[in-house]
Amino acid sequence: MADITRYPFVRHLRSSATAHVLSVRNGRVVQAATGASFWFRPLSAVLSEIPVDDRELPLLFHARTADFQDATVQMTLTFRVVDPGLAAARVDFSIDPVTGRWRGTPLEQVAGLLTESAQQHALDLLATVDLGTALTGGVAPIRQAVERGLAADPRLAETGIAVIGVRVVAVRPEADVERALQTPTRERVQQEADRATYERRALAVERERAISENELANQIELARREEELVGQRGVNARREAEQAAAAAEVASEARARREQREAQVRADAERLAGAARADATAAYLAAHADVAPDVLLALAAAELARNLPQIDSLVLTPDLLAPVLAKLGGTR
Repeated sequence: MADITRYPFVRHLRSSATAHVLSVRNGRVVQAATGASFWFRPLSAVLSEIPVDDRELPLLFHARTADFQDATVQMTLTFRVVDPGLAAARVDFSIDPVTGRWRGTPLEQVAGLLTESAQQHALDLLATVDLGTALTGGVAPIRQAVERGLAADPRLAETGIAVIGVRVVAVRPEADVERALQTPTRERVQQEADRATYERRALAVERERAISENELANQIELARREEELVGQRGVNARREAEQAAAAAEVASEARARREQREAQVRADAERLAGAARADATAAYLAAHADVAPDVLLALAAAELARNLPQIDSLVLTPDLLAPVLAKLGGTR
């Protein structure tokens, strides 16, 4: 919107850098510039302000495909006014010389023209394809059809408007149709997920089986080694018993030989001692062979006295003395 400053009998207009201003007086253009600033008389000047910057026009409309299905198309058009003088001649861009506001709604007229033209080209394309083709083909065919149609539209060229960009955001069917179309894909994805789950479970079962078999093999190997260990322990115990028996036998034989030698030594000693005693006795008897009997008795009594135990006291009772005395009296 242009800034208009009021003074007595005259006005001053200052536009923006993206607006083209036309000043017409008596059917003749006296000012035509972008970003203009000039003085004018409000009673004789006809002012028009045409925006020359890029404008975005979002569109959302419904279309029917060849298989009688409704589809919603969402797109955005980018346009600009390339010929402000021609646009001002075809569309009312005049502004109030007091407020600087448009007297009408020129941008809405331009938007309606672009909307109807873009919709027509998109509808013509979608009417020749079914819904599945429109959805799987993507937005490129629709964008190209709209671009070609708008570039060849004579009304836009005669209005001085150029479309510089078409962006198709989405093509979507109705909600229930979309869910129905998504169902096979969802089922296929679910089947793939189920298959992956089953494969993962099967792999887990296979791994568990492998682990169980490995544990069983380990247990069998441990049992076999334990059996070998038990057998080896038995062999070792038998060897220890055999070695202990052999050692005991060797010890017994050594002890028997030692006892035999000791007995032999004792026997030899006793034999030598007996022989010595016999020789001594023989010598003793030979020494007393010529001795008188009385002397021998005396020697025997002396020997007997030496061998008798020691007598500390002797008690003579009448019972012992009576026979002796009787014998003594009888001898008289």
